[in-house]
Amino acid sequence: MRSSLLAAAIFAVALPFPVMAGSDDNSLKIAFTREMDTLNPFLNTTREGVILSRHVWDGLLHRDQATGEYVGNLATSWAWIDDTTLEFTLREGVTFHNGEPFNADDVVYTMNFVADPENGVNPQRNVSWIKEAVKIDDFTVRILTDGPFPAALEFLSGPVVVLPDTYFAEVGPEGMATAPIGSGPYEVTESVPGESLTLTRFADYHAGSPKGTASIDTIIWRTIPEANTRIAEMLSGGLDWIWQVPADQADRLAATGRYNVVNESTMRIGYLYFDASDRHGETPFDDLRVRQAVSHAVNRQAIVDNLLKGASEVVHSACFPSQFGCDTTVTRYEYDPEKAKALLAEAGYPDGFEIPFVAYRNRDYAEAMMADLANVGIRTSLDYKKYAATRDQIQAGEVPFAFMTWGSYSINDISAITSIFFKGGIDDYARDPEVIGALDTGDTVTDPEVRRAAYSQALNRIADQAYWLPLFSYNSNYVFDLDLNFTPTPDEIPTFYNASWQ
Repeated sequence: MRSSLLAAAIFAVALPFPVMAGSDDNSLKIAFTREMDTLNPFLNTTREGVILSRHVWDGLLHRDQATGEYVGNLATSWAWIDDTTLEFTLREGVTFHNGEPFNADDVVYTMNFVADPENGVNPQRNVSWIKEAVKIDDFTVRILTDGPFPAALEFLSGPVVVLPDTYFAEVGPEGMATAPIGSGPYEVTESVPGESLTLTRFADYHAGSPKGTASIDTIIWRTIPEANTRIAEMLSGGLDWIWQVPADQADRLAATGRYNVVNESTMRIGYLYFDASDRHGETPFDDLRVRQAVSHAVNRQAIVDNLLKGASEVVHSACFPSQFGCDTTVTRYEYDPEKAKALLAEAGYPDGFEIPFVAYRNRDYAEAMMADLANVGIRTSLDYKKYAATRDQIQAGEVPFAFMTWGSYSINDISAITSIFFKGGIDDYARDPEVIGALDTGDTVTDPEVRRAAYSQALNRIADQAYWLPLFSYNSNYVFDLDLNFTPTPDEIPTFYNASWQ
Protein backbone atom coordinates (compact mmCIF):
# COMPACT_ATOMS: atom_id res chain seq x y z
CA MET A 1 0.00 0.00 0.00
CA ARG A 2 2.79 2.42 0.90
CA SER A 3 4.43 1.84 -2.50
CA SER A 4 1.14 2.54 -4.32
CA LEU A 5 0.57 5.75 -2.38
CA LEU A 6 4.13 6.88 -3.04
CA ALA A 7 3.77 6.12 -6.74
CA ALA A 8 0.55 8.12 -6.87
CA ALA A 9 2.28 11.05 -5.21
CA ILE A 10 5.11 10.87 -7.72
CA PHE A 11 2.65 11.01 -10.59
CA ALA A 12 0.87 13.98 -9.04
CA VAL A 13 4.06 15.94 -8.48
CA ALA A 14 5.99 15.02 -11.59
CA LEU A 15 3.40 15.44 -14.32
CA PRO A 16 3.82 19.22 -14.70
CA PHE A 17 7.57 18.91 -15.26
CA PRO A 18 8.87 19.62 -18.79
CA VAL A 19 10.03 16.73 -20.95
CA MET A 20 13.66 16.82 -22.12
CA ALA A 21 13.69 14.66 -25.20
CA GLY A 22 16.86 12.70 -25.81
CA SER A 23 16.28 13.15 -29.52
CA ASP A 24 17.58 16.73 -29.28
CA ASP A 25 21.19 15.49 -29.20
CA ASN A 26 20.55 11.96 -30.53
CA SER A 27 21.20 10.45 -27.11
CA LEU A 28 19.13 7.88 -25.26
CA LYS A 29 18.78 7.90 -21.46
CA ILE A 30 17.94 4.50 -19.99
CA ALA A 31 17.85 3.01 -16.48
CA PHE A 32 18.23 -0.46 -15.00
CA THR A 33 17.77 -1.64 -11.44
CA ARG A 34 21.00 -3.46 -10.68
CA GLU A 35 24.60 -2.37 -10.65
CA MET A 36 26.95 -4.67 -12.54
CA ASP A 37 29.81 -6.00 -10.45
CA THR A 38 31.99 -6.15 -13.54
CA LEU A 39 31.83 -5.16 -17.19
CA ASN A 40 33.73 -8.27 -18.26
CA PRO A 41 31.22 -10.29 -20.34
CA PHE A 42 32.62 -13.60 -19.11
CA LEU A 43 32.27 -12.72 -15.42
CA ASN A 44 28.96 -10.86 -15.39
CA THR A 45 25.90 -13.06 -14.82
CA THR A 46 23.26 -10.35 -14.38
CA ARG A 47 20.60 -9.61 -16.98
CA GLU A 48 22.17 -6.16 -17.32
CA GLY A 49 25.48 -7.83 -18.12
CA VAL A 50 23.88 -9.93 -20.85
CA ILE A 51 22.38 -6.78 -22.40
CA LEU A 52 25.66 -4.86 -22.22
CA SER A 53 27.52 -7.76 -23.81
CA ARG A 54 25.31 -7.74 -26.91
CA HIS A 55 26.03 -4.04 -27.45
CA VAL A 56 29.77 -3.94 -26.79
CA TRP A 57 30.87 -7.31 -28.17
CA ASP A 58 30.04 -9.54 -31.10
CA GLY A 59 29.94 -13.31 -31.39
CA LEU A 60 30.74 -15.48 -34.35
CA LEU A 61 27.02 -15.91 -34.98
CA HIS A 62 23.76 -14.07 -34.39
CA ARG A 63 20.27 -15.51 -33.92
CA ASP A 64 17.60 -13.79 -36.01
CA GLN A 65 14.72 -12.94 -33.67
CA ALA A 66 12.11 -13.16 -36.40
CA THR A 67 13.09 -16.55 -37.84
CA GLY A 68 15.10 -18.17 -35.04
CA GLU A 69 17.81 -18.98 -37.58
CA TYR A 70 21.54 -18.43 -37.10
CA VAL A 71 23.28 -15.93 -39.34
CA GLY A 72 26.92 -14.95 -39.56
CA ASN A 73 28.38 -12.07 -37.59
CA LEU A 74 32.14 -12.30 -37.01
CA ALA A 75 31.94 -15.48 -39.08
CA THR A 76 30.58 -15.57 -42.61
CA SER A 77 30.13 -19.34 -42.89
CA TRP A 78 30.45 -22.44 -40.74
CA ALA A 79 30.08 -26.21 -40.90
CA TRP A 80 30.32 -29.26 -38.67
CA ILE A 81 33.38 -31.21 -39.80
CA ASP A 82 32.40 -34.03 -37.47
CA ASP A 83 30.37 -34.39 -34.26
CA THR A 84 32.90 -32.44 -32.23
CA THR A 85 34.47 -30.01 -34.73
CA LEU A 86 33.04 -26.75 -36.04
CA GLU A 87 34.90 -24.84 -38.74
CA PHE A 88 34.34 -21.11 -39.27
CA THR A 89 35.32 -18.77 -42.05
CA LEU A 90 35.80 -15.37 -40.45
CA ARG A 91 34.75 -11.94 -41.65
CA GLU A 92 37.53 -9.72 -42.94
CA GLY A 93 37.74 -5.97 -42.40
CA VAL A 94 36.47 -5.96 -38.78
CA THR A 95 38.20 -3.83 -36.15
CA PHE A 96 37.89 -3.59 -32.38
CA HIS A 97 37.12 -0.34 -30.59
CA ASN A 98 40.84 0.28 -29.96
CA GLY A 99 41.73 -0.21 -33.62
CA GLU A 100 43.00 -3.79 -33.37
CA PRO A 101 42.15 -5.75 -36.53
CA PHE A 102 40.04 -8.86 -36.00
CA ASN A 103 41.35 -12.24 -37.17
CA ALA A 104 41.64 -15.88 -36.17
CA ASP A 105 44.07 -15.11 -33.35
CA ASP A 106 41.31 -13.30 -31.44
CA VAL A 107 38.94 -16.25 -31.73
CA VAL A 108 41.56 -18.81 -30.75
CA TYR A 109 42.80 -16.73 -27.80
CA THR A 110 39.27 -16.10 -26.52
CA MET A 111 38.03 -19.67 -26.85
CA ASN A 112 41.10 -21.23 -25.29
CA PHE A 113 41.03 -18.73 -22.42
CA VAL A 114 37.38 -19.26 -21.54
CA ALA A 115 37.64 -23.05 -22.00
CA ASP A 116 40.16 -23.27 -19.14
CA PRO A 117 38.22 -23.66 -15.86
CA GLU A 118 41.14 -22.07 -14.02
CA ASN A 119 40.18 -18.74 -15.62
CA GLY A 120 36.89 -18.68 -13.74
CA VAL A 121 34.32 -17.90 -16.42
CA ASN A 122 30.92 -17.42 -14.77
CA PRO A 123 28.68 -19.22 -15.45
CA GLN A 124 30.87 -22.15 -16.45
CA ARG A 125 28.00 -23.85 -18.31
CA ASN A 126 28.30 -21.21 -21.05
CA VAL A 127 31.80 -22.39 -21.99
CA SER A 128 32.37 -25.83 -20.43
CA TRP A 129 31.50 -27.47 -23.76
CA ILE A 130 34.56 -25.91 -25.46
CA LYS A 131 37.65 -28.12 -25.59
CA GLU A 132 39.91 -25.84 -27.62
CA ALA A 133 40.16 -23.67 -30.73
CA VAL A 134 42.70 -24.15 -33.52
CA LYS A 135 43.85 -21.64 -36.12
CA ILE A 136 43.82 -22.93 -39.69
CA ASP A 137 44.79 -19.63 -41.27
CA ASP A 138 44.23 -15.93 -40.56
CA PHE A 139 40.50 -16.17 -41.29
CA THR A 140 39.70 -19.82 -40.64
CA VAL A 141 39.36 -21.45 -37.24
CA ARG A 142 38.10 -24.70 -35.82
CA ILE A 143 36.38 -25.01 -32.45
CA LEU A 144 36.56 -28.45 -30.89
CA THR A 145 33.86 -29.38 -28.44
CA ASP A 146 34.37 -31.50 -25.34
CA GLY A 147 32.18 -34.27 -26.69
CA PRO A 148 29.21 -33.80 -29.04
CA PHE A 149 27.41 -30.57 -28.18
CA PRO A 150 24.68 -29.73 -30.70
CA ALA A 151 23.70 -26.52 -28.87
CA ALA A 152 27.09 -24.96 -29.67
CA LEU A 153 25.66 -22.61 -32.33
CA GLU A 154 23.17 -21.20 -29.83
CA PHE A 155 25.92 -20.34 -27.35
CA LEU A 156 28.14 -18.89 -30.07
CA SER A 157 25.26 -16.60 -31.07
CA GLY A 158 24.80 -15.37 -27.51
CA PRO A 159 27.02 -15.44 -24.42
CA VAL A 160 30.26 -16.55 -26.09
CA VAL A 161 31.64 -13.35 -27.58
CA VAL A 162 35.09 -12.64 -29.00
CA LEU A 163 37.70 -10.51 -27.22
CA PRO A 164 40.70 -8.69 -28.77
CA ASP A 165 43.67 -10.94 -28.07
CA THR A 166 46.40 -8.30 -27.82
CA TYR A 167 44.45 -5.96 -25.54
CA PHE A 168 43.17 -8.77 -23.35
CA ALA A 169 46.66 -10.23 -22.97
CA GLU A 170 47.85 -6.82 -21.79
CA VAL A 171 45.06 -5.91 -19.35
CA GLY A 172 43.68 -9.30 -18.33
CA PRO A 173 40.20 -9.96 -16.92
CA GLU A 174 40.50 -7.07 -14.48
CA GLY A 175 41.27 -4.57 -17.23
CA MET A 176 38.43 -5.90 -19.36
CA ALA A 177 36.16 -5.46 -16.32
CA THR A 178 36.86 -1.73 -15.98
CA ALA A 179 37.88 -0.61 -19.49
CA PRO A 180 36.19 -3.06 -21.86
CA ILE A 181 37.05 -3.29 -25.54
CA GLY A 182 34.93 -5.17 -28.02
CA SER A 183 33.94 -5.06 -31.68
CA GLY A 184 30.23 -4.38 -31.14
CA PRO A 185 28.03 -1.50 -32.31
CA TYR A 186 28.74 0.53 -29.14
CA GLU A 187 31.88 1.18 -27.12
CA VAL A 188 32.09 2.08 -23.44
CA THR A 189 33.51 5.59 -23.24
CA GLU A 190 32.82 6.33 -19.57
CA SER A 191 32.05 4.26 -16.49
CA VAL A 192 31.06 5.56 -13.06
CA PRO A 193 30.75 2.46 -10.84
CA GLY A 194 27.34 2.16 -9.24
CA GLU A 195 25.96 5.11 -11.15
CA SER A 196 26.25 5.13 -14.92
CA LEU A 197 27.84 4.03 -18.17
CA THR A 198 28.20 6.00 -21.36
CA LEU A 199 28.03 4.01 -24.57
CA THR A 200 29.07 5.71 -27.79
CA ARG A 201 28.19 4.48 -31.26
CA PHE A 202 31.23 2.81 -32.80
CA ALA A 203 31.85 4.71 -36.02
CA ASP A 204 33.89 1.89 -37.58
CA TYR A 205 31.44 -0.91 -36.85
CA HIS A 206 31.52 -3.46 -39.65
CA ALA A 207 28.85 -3.06 -42.29
CA GLY A 208 28.21 -6.79 -42.64
CA SER A 209 26.83 -7.22 -39.13
CA PRO A 210 23.28 -8.61 -38.81
CA LYS A 211 22.87 -6.18 -35.92
CA GLY A 212 22.85 -3.36 -38.46
CA THR A 213 24.22 0.16 -38.15
CA ALA A 214 23.27 1.89 -34.91
CA SER A 215 21.31 5.11 -35.26
CA ILE A 216 21.57 6.63 -31.78
CA ASP A 217 24.91 8.30 -31.05
CA THR A 218 25.07 8.04 -27.27
CA ILE A 219 23.40 5.85 -24.66
CA ILE A 220 23.43 7.09 -21.07
CA TRP A 221 22.94 3.94 -18.99
CA ARG A 222 22.05 4.64 -15.37
CA THR A 223 21.64 2.39 -12.35
CA ILE A 224 18.53 3.37 -10.35
CA PRO A 225 17.48 0.58 -7.94
CA GLU A 226 14.30 2.22 -6.66
CA ALA A 227 11.26 1.77 -8.92
CA ASN A 228 9.56 4.98 -7.82
CA THR A 229 12.72 6.97 -8.53
CA ARG A 230 12.81 5.57 -12.06
CA ILE A 231 9.17 6.56 -12.53
CA ALA A 232 9.87 10.07 -11.27
CA GLU A 233 12.86 10.41 -13.59
CA MET A 234 10.74 9.26 -16.50
CA LEU A 235 8.00 11.75 -15.73
CA SER A 236 10.42 14.65 -15.33
CA GLY A 237 12.25 13.89 -18.60
CA GLY A 238 15.44 12.58 -17.01
CA LEU A 239 14.94 9.22 -18.72
CA ASP A 240 13.69 8.12 -22.14
CA TRP A 241 13.34 4.38 -21.47
CA ILE A 242 12.64 2.06 -18.52
CA TRP A 243 11.43 -1.51 -18.20
CA GLN A 244 10.07 -4.01 -15.69
CA VAL A 245 7.48 -1.44 -14.67
CA PRO A 246 4.73 -2.89 -12.42
CA ALA A 247 1.40 -3.26 -14.21
CA ASP A 248 -0.43 -0.61 -12.18
CA GLN A 249 2.28 1.99 -12.74
CA ALA A 250 2.53 1.09 -16.43
CA ASP A 251 -1.20 1.74 -16.72
CA ARG A 252 -0.77 5.14 -15.08
CA LEU A 253 2.04 6.08 -17.41
CA ALA A 254 0.02 4.96 -20.43
CA ALA A 255 -2.90 7.11 -19.26
CA THR A 256 -0.76 10.26 -19.46
CA GLY A 257 -0.55 9.88 -23.26
CA ARG A 258 3.12 10.80 -23.14
CA TYR A 259 4.72 7.37 -23.49
CA ASN A 260 4.71 4.17 -25.43
CA VAL A 261 3.85 1.36 -23.00
CA VAL A 262 4.51 -2.08 -24.46
CA ASN A 263 4.15 -5.44 -22.75
CA GLU A 264 6.26 -8.33 -24.00
CA SER A 265 6.81 -11.89 -22.81
CA THR A 266 10.21 -13.03 -21.58
CA MET A 267 11.97 -16.40 -21.51
CA ARG A 268 11.87 -16.41 -17.71
CA ILE A 269 9.54 -18.93 -16.09
CA GLY A 270 8.57 -19.51 -12.48
CA TYR A 271 8.41 -22.94 -10.91
CA LEU A 272 7.90 -24.80 -7.64
CA TYR A 273 10.32 -27.62 -6.97
CA PHE A 274 10.04 -30.45 -4.48
CA ASP A 275 12.74 -32.51 -2.79
CA ALA A 276 11.81 -35.88 -4.24
CA SER A 277 15.25 -37.43 -3.65
CA ASP A 278 15.75 -36.78 0.08
CA ARG A 279 18.56 -34.30 -0.35
CA HIS A 280 17.04 -32.42 2.58
CA GLY A 281 15.94 -35.63 4.28
CA GLU A 282 12.55 -37.27 4.41
CA THR A 283 9.64 -34.94 3.63
CA PRO A 284 6.03 -35.39 2.47
CA PHE A 285 7.29 -34.68 -1.05
CA ASP A 286 8.77 -38.17 -1.21
CA ASP A 287 5.22 -39.24 -2.11
CA LEU A 288 4.18 -38.55 -5.71
CA ARG A 289 0.60 -37.96 -4.56
CA VAL A 290 1.72 -35.05 -2.39
CA ARG A 291 3.58 -33.44 -5.27
CA GLN A 292 0.51 -33.92 -7.45
CA ALA A 293 -1.69 -32.44 -4.72
CA VAL A 294 0.40 -29.27 -4.60
CA SER A 295 0.24 -29.11 -8.38
CA HIS A 296 -3.57 -29.20 -8.31
CA ALA A 297 -3.78 -26.79 -5.36
CA VAL A 298 -2.09 -23.76 -6.92
CA ASN A 299 -4.31 -21.57 -9.09
CA ARG A 300 -1.71 -20.56 -11.64
CA GLN A 301 -4.18 -18.98 -14.04
CA ALA A 302 -5.52 -16.68 -11.32
CA ILE A 303 -1.98 -15.52 -10.52
CA VAL A 304 -1.37 -14.80 -14.21
CA ASP A 305 -4.70 -12.98 -14.59
CA ASN A 306 -4.51 -10.91 -11.42
CA LEU A 307 -0.82 -10.38 -10.74
CA LEU A 308 1.41 -10.95 -13.76
CA LYS A 309 -1.14 -9.89 -16.44
CA GLY A 310 0.16 -8.90 -19.87
CA ALA A 311 1.76 -11.53 -22.11
CA SER A 312 2.33 -14.09 -19.35
CA GLU A 313 0.75 -17.53 -19.58
CA VAL A 314 0.59 -20.72 -17.55
CA VAL A 315 3.51 -23.06 -18.33
CA HIS A 316 3.21 -26.85 -18.12
CA SER A 317 6.68 -28.14 -19.12
CA ALA A 318 10.00 -27.56 -17.39
CA CYS A 319 11.17 -25.22 -20.16
CA PHE A 320 10.16 -22.11 -22.06
CA PRO A 321 7.89 -23.00 -25.02
CA SER A 322 10.09 -21.43 -27.72
CA GLN A 323 13.23 -23.31 -26.69
CA PHE A 324 14.47 -26.10 -28.92
CA GLY A 325 13.19 -29.42 -27.57
CA CYS A 326 10.47 -27.96 -25.33
CA ASP A 327 7.61 -30.47 -25.60
CA THR A 328 4.50 -28.81 -24.18
CA THR A 329 2.23 -31.87 -24.64
CA VAL A 330 2.98 -33.25 -21.18
CA THR A 331 0.77 -34.16 -18.23
CA ARG A 332 -1.06 -31.08 -17.02
CA TYR A 333 -2.26 -30.32 -13.51
CA GLU A 334 -5.38 -28.21 -13.62
CA TYR A 335 -6.51 -26.21 -10.61
CA ASP A 336 -8.63 -28.58 -8.54
CA PRO A 337 -8.43 -28.07 -4.75
CA GLU A 338 -10.83 -30.92 -4.02
CA LYS A 339 -8.64 -33.35 -5.95
CA ALA A 340 -5.64 -31.95 -4.07
CA LYS A 341 -7.31 -32.70 -0.73
CA ALA A 342 -8.20 -36.22 -1.85
CA LEU A 343 -4.61 -36.91 -2.93
CA LEU A 344 -3.28 -35.63 0.39
CA ALA A 345 -5.68 -37.91 2.25
CA GLU A 346 -4.59 -40.89 0.12
CA ALA A 347 -0.97 -40.10 0.95
CA GLY A 348 -1.73 -40.10 4.68
CA TYR A 349 -2.09 -36.36 5.21
CA PRO A 350 -5.86 -35.81 5.61
CA ASP A 351 -5.17 -32.74 7.76
CA GLY A 352 -2.30 -31.50 5.60
CA PHE A 353 1.14 -30.71 6.97
CA GLU A 354 3.53 -27.83 7.67
CA ILE A 355 6.51 -26.95 5.47
CA PRO A 356 8.77 -23.90 4.97
CA PHE A 357 8.23 -22.06 1.69
CA VAL A 358 11.37 -20.44 0.28
CA ALA A 359 11.26 -17.56 -2.23
CA TYR A 360 13.55 -14.75 -3.32
CA ARG A 361 11.31 -12.54 -5.46
CA ASN A 362 7.66 -11.65 -6.18
CA ARG A 363 6.44 -11.85 -2.59
CA ASP A 364 2.87 -11.24 -3.76
CA TYR A 365 3.04 -14.29 -6.07
CA ALA A 366 4.47 -16.36 -3.24
CA GLU A 367 1.75 -15.26 -0.83
CA ALA A 368 -0.97 -16.10 -3.36
CA MET A 369 0.44 -19.63 -3.71
CA MET A 370 0.71 -19.98 0.06
CA ALA A 371 -2.96 -19.05 0.39
CA ASP A 372 -3.90 -21.69 -2.20
CA LEU A 373 -1.87 -24.29 -0.31
CA ALA A 374 -3.48 -23.34 2.99
CA ASN A 375 -6.85 -23.89 1.35
CA VAL A 376 -6.06 -27.61 1.00
CA GLY A 377 -4.39 -27.93 4.41
CA ILE A 378 -0.72 -27.33 3.57
CA ARG A 379 0.48 -24.71 6.05
CA THR A 380 3.57 -22.84 4.90
CA SER A 381 5.88 -20.32 6.51
CA LEU A 382 7.56 -17.90 4.13
CA ASP A 383 11.36 -17.89 4.18
CA TYR A 384 12.08 -14.86 1.97
CA LYS A 385 15.70 -13.99 1.28
CA LYS A 386 18.00 -12.65 -1.43
CA TYR A 387 18.70 -14.75 -4.50
CA ALA A 388 22.36 -15.48 -3.74
CA ALA A 389 21.56 -16.82 -0.28
CA THR A 390 18.64 -18.88 -1.61
CA ARG A 391 20.74 -20.32 -4.45
CA ASP A 392 23.55 -21.31 -2.10
CA GLN A 393 21.15 -23.11 0.26
CA ILE A 394 19.43 -24.89 -2.62
CA GLN A 395 22.71 -26.04 -4.12
CA ALA A 396 23.78 -27.32 -0.69
CA GLY A 397 20.64 -29.50 -0.54
CA GLU A 398 19.07 -27.55 2.31
CA VAL A 399 15.72 -26.44 0.81
CA PRO A 400 12.90 -28.99 0.39
CA PHE A 401 10.34 -26.69 -1.24
CA ALA A 402 10.81 -23.39 -3.05
CA PHE A 403 9.39 -20.91 -5.53
CA MET A 404 12.15 -20.06 -8.00
CA THR A 405 12.54 -18.61 -11.50
CA TRP A 406 14.94 -19.12 -14.38
CA GLY A 407 15.56 -17.06 -17.52
CA SER A 408 17.97 -19.47 -19.30
CA TYR A 409 20.32 -16.54 -19.99
CA SER A 410 18.12 -16.14 -23.10
CA ILE A 411 19.55 -19.37 -24.56
CA ASN A 412 16.84 -20.77 -26.84
CA ASP A 413 17.62 -24.43 -26.14
CA ILE A 414 16.33 -26.52 -23.24
CA SER A 415 19.86 -27.60 -22.36
CA ALA A 416 20.00 -24.14 -20.75
CA ILE A 417 17.21 -24.95 -18.30
CA THR A 418 16.02 -28.57 -18.10
CA SER A 419 19.53 -30.01 -18.20
CA ILE A 420 20.65 -27.53 -15.54
CA PHE A 421 18.05 -28.69 -13.03
CA PHE A 422 17.55 -32.38 -13.86
CA LYS A 423 20.90 -33.87 -14.88
CA GLY A 424 22.20 -34.85 -11.47
CA GLY A 425 23.98 -31.59 -10.67
CA ILE A 426 23.84 -29.41 -7.56
CA ASP A 427 20.45 -27.97 -8.56
CA ASP A 428 18.77 -31.34 -9.14
CA TYR A 429 16.30 -32.41 -6.44
CA ALA A 430 14.85 -35.28 -8.49
CA ARG A 431 17.99 -37.31 -9.32
CA ASP A 432 15.96 -39.52 -11.65
CA PRO A 433 18.23 -41.84 -13.75
CA GLU A 434 15.68 -42.01 -16.59
CA VAL A 435 15.55 -38.22 -16.85
CA ILE A 436 19.32 -37.88 -16.56
CA GLY A 437 19.89 -40.43 -19.33
CA ALA A 438 17.39 -38.83 -21.70
CA LEU A 439 18.83 -35.37 -21.14
CA ASP A 440 22.35 -36.67 -21.69
CA THR A 441 21.26 -38.02 -25.06
CA GLY A 442 19.54 -34.76 -25.99
CA ASP A 443 22.58 -32.75 -25.00
CA THR A 444 25.08 -34.78 -27.01
CA VAL A 445 23.43 -36.19 -30.14
CA THR A 446 23.63 -33.89 -33.17
CA ASP A 447 20.57 -35.28 -34.98
CA PRO A 448 17.80 -32.76 -34.14
CA GLU A 449 15.00 -35.34 -34.28
CA VAL A 450 16.82 -37.64 -31.89
CA ARG A 451 17.37 -34.67 -29.60
CA ARG A 452 13.68 -33.74 -29.68
CA ALA A 453 12.64 -37.30 -28.85
CA ALA A 454 15.09 -37.52 -25.94
CA TYR A 455 14.04 -34.18 -24.52
CA SER A 456 10.37 -35.15 -24.89
CA GLN A 457 11.03 -38.31 -22.90
CA ALA A 458 12.70 -36.31 -20.11
CA LEU A 459 10.01 -33.63 -19.97
CA ASN A 460 7.18 -36.16 -19.88
CA ARG A 461 8.86 -38.06 -17.07
CA ILE A 462 9.37 -34.82 -15.10
CA ALA A 463 5.70 -33.91 -15.54
CA ASP A 464 4.38 -37.41 -14.78
CA GLN A 465 6.40 -37.53 -11.57
CA ALA A 466 5.62 -33.89 -10.71
CA TYR A 467 9.24 -33.14 -9.90
CA TRP A 468 8.47 -29.50 -10.73
CA LEU A 469 5.29 -27.54 -10.93
CA PRO A 470 6.08 -25.14 -13.79
CA LEU A 471 4.08 -22.02 -13.01
CA PHE A 472 4.02 -19.26 -15.62
CA SER A 473 6.10 -17.25 -18.01
CA TYR A 474 7.05 -13.74 -17.02
CA ASN A 475 6.49 -10.54 -18.95
CA SER A 476 7.92 -7.07 -18.83
CA ASN A 477 6.36 -3.65 -19.27
CA TYR A 478 8.52 -1.31 -21.33
CA VAL A 479 7.86 2.41 -21.08
CA PHE A 480 9.59 4.78 -23.48
CA ASP A 481 9.30 8.13 -25.20
CA LEU A 482 6.64 8.49 -27.88
CA ASP A 483 9.28 9.55 -30.41
CA LEU A 484 11.53 6.54 -29.79
CA ASN A 485 11.37 3.64 -32.24
CA PHE A 486 12.02 0.60 -30.07
CA THR A 487 10.75 -2.98 -30.32
CA PRO A 488 11.01 -5.39 -27.36
CA THR A 489 11.85 -9.02 -28.05
CA PRO A 490 10.88 -12.18 -26.13
CA ASP A 491 14.48 -13.01 -25.24
CA GLU A 492 14.48 -10.08 -22.76
CA ILE A 493 17.51 -8.46 -24.37
CA PRO A 494 16.69 -4.89 -25.44
CA THR A 495 18.59 -4.07 -28.63
CA PHE A 496 19.24 -0.35 -28.49
CA TYR A 497 21.43 -0.65 -31.58
CA ASN A 498 18.16 -1.15 -33.48
CA ALA A 499 16.43 1.83 -31.82
CA SER A 500 16.12 5.27 -33.36
CA TRP A 501 14.47 8.64 -32.84
CA GLN A 502 11.69 9.73 -35.17
